[in-house]
Amino acid sequence: MKHRHIPPNSLTFTNPNITNPKPNPHRLTITVTTATSSDSTTIINTPKPQSSQGGKNSVKVGARVRVKVPLKVYHVPKVSEVELNGKEGKIKENIAVWKGKYISASFPIKVEFFEVLEGRGNAPVKFFAHLKQDEFEYID
Repeated sequence: MKHRHIPPNSLTFTNPNITNPKPNPHRLTITVTTATSSDSTTIINTPKPQSSQGGKNSVKVGARVRVKVPLKVYHVPKVSEVELNGKEGKIKENIAVWKGKYISASFPIKVEFFEVLEGRGNAPVKFFAHLKQDEFEYID
């Protein structure tokens, strides 16, 4: 099988929507066609976010919660680790719903804790942790 070498300056890429009045007969013409938005339409239905009042997986922003699983966080300044099991906090935000649409957050519930921590003195320290729905229970 013989292969023919085509020098790059002899190639021409054309758009089928634009016509060339004088095509060069000595050049290889490659026509590329692409689908436009009018050729295909995709409709995706996004589920409506649940209200904070109903549904079994609804999140009550402002509710008091208690962490019910062994869980350590390492992002509190001047403390190597904080064990959250049994600590109480307040739900600040459900980040799974953003601008009215669901997003895929691994830990969608933002909980605020206000605790006295060992190594930080006697003053309470405010910090946040992102949790899953099954990692806490409501205490209100």
